[in-house]
Amino acid sequence: MITKRIARWFDDRLRAASFAQHALNKVFPDDWSFMLGEIALYCFVILVLTGTFLAFFFEPSTREVVYNGAYRPLDGTTMSQAYASVLRISFEVRGGLVFRQMHHWAALVFVAAIVAHLMRIFFTGAFRRPRELNWIIGVTMLLLGIFEGFAGYSMPDDLLSGTGLRIAYSVALSIPVVGTWLAFLVFGGEFPAEDIIRRLLVMHIMIVPGLLAALIGAHLAILWHQKHTHFPGPGRTETNVVGSKLFPTYTAKTLGLFFGIAALLGALGGLVQINPIWLYGPFGPEAVSSPAQPDWYLGWLEGALRIFPSWEIRAFGHSIPNVFYPAVVLPGITFAFLYAWPFLERRFTGDRAEHHVLDRPREHPVRTAIGATAFTFYALLLVAGSNDIVAKIFVVPVNGVTWVMRIVVVVVPILVGLGFWLWLRALRLSRAGSVLHVPLSAFPRAAAPSRDGAYVPERREPVAPERSAARLERGWALLERASPGGEPEDGTKVPEPVPPEPPRGWAVGETLGVPVESAEEPSS
Repeated sequence: MITKRIARWFDDRLRAASFAQHALNKVFPDDWSFMLGEIALYCFVILVLTGTFLAFFFEPSTREVVYNGAYRPLDGTTMSQAYASVLRISFEVRGGLVFRQMHHWAALVFVAAIVAHLMRIFFTGAFRRPRELNWIIGVTMLLLGIFEGFAGYSMPDDLLSGTGLRIAYSVALSIPVVGTWLAFLVFGGEFPAEDIIRRLLVMHIMIVPGLLAALIGAHLAILWHQKHTHFPGPGRTETNVVGSKLFPTYTAKTLGLFFGIAALLGALGGLVQINPIWLYGPFGPEAVSSPAQPDWYLGWLEGALRIFPSWEIRAFGHSIPNVFYPAVVLPGITFAFLYAWPFLERRFTGDRAEHHVLDRPREHPVRTAIGATAFTFYALLLVAGSNDIVAKIFVVPVNGVTWVMRIVVVVVPILVGLGFWLWLRALRLSRAGSVLHVPLSAFPRAAAPSRDGAYVPERREPVAPERSAARLERGWALLERASPGGEPEDGTKVPEPVPPEPPRGWAVGETLGVPVESAEEPSS
């Protein structure tokens, strides 16, 4: 009774009951690939929780101290206070090593989930109108996630992270005209600067997480307003959403996913060692660790730096060192291309329609081929970032591996892209039921200069057999189309044939762009 009175008191003042009812009836698609974004979201939550714990014990200072802690091999060693505090977290704080390794694993999975999510959006065309803004937000989150990860693993002031900071300082210096001032502004002086650890801490725990939280909120708000996309299938059109209601079905699934991710990251933090800074030792300006590889999301930049030729340009009293091209020009082109892709595709295809039904990658040979080319290129750069390890494993000279990777990084992505383009064109021309059933006779025709198999924008409107609303099974929701006046029609009658029923447990979501409510479920 008291609970009902309190709820009624709040509802009388906030009018939240109708909003809550509408929100709980919102429909989300059931395809597994839509969970990739949620993996990134839940990793961010775990990063905030574990990072808050670690911040209580970390000392962002480069002041030198003599270590006399629990890790005996470094007893009596002179090191920075930052490095000593991370050793204390790892060996003296109860649960500190688990939380620290869990935090690091969550960062790796966070960026990986963003990359996988963006790839799903790219290959299915989910970036098209009206979702260009969310694509831009996602690319910005990837950029911030990479910087956040770099700032995080640079703060312990060990020999490996110090090597990464030395490279970052050199990259800043390589920028023409403004490089020297930019490097001094960021680092607070000549490398190694005393202020860089404190500045990285402020960026890592305040500024970048705040920006990421704001972008995540904007991303979810836009998604909520524009409704979800879904893959083509029975009953799925450009004007509805088919899937599970937010409560209880989707809520149970997403909570299970959160606890599963938390359990997996906890197991990794407790059982799988990562970033053992006590093995690297404290940072010294005169020393460099070898072999040294950054976290995977910066491996492609490391690879580009290692295999790029030693080309330098001197003109007008300024020099542009070879570091500038792989570490500044390549990332600039990469993210400029990502930001511009929705508009480039619209410009070259002429497709300006709104899309709420996703594409299959096989339906767009050109887009899929470009994506496969880019993926192969950056994956090979990631391999090139470990050229010293590859040389050690295969007992070959490092210079030989470097020259091989210079050729492979250029040639193989082009061959992969052409192969995908030819295969998917042959698939469309032969109308085969599967990519594995393309006849060989279709490939010569696909290679011929023709527009057959090229991009053809279309709107899927599957013809549905007529069904009565009374025949819908329990657990489904039928949303009416809007009347010409903009208001939903009476839920007691169905103005148009209902699409064929989805699998049990799904719901037909609201009509896109029209604020309608679910019809009541039929009684059994």
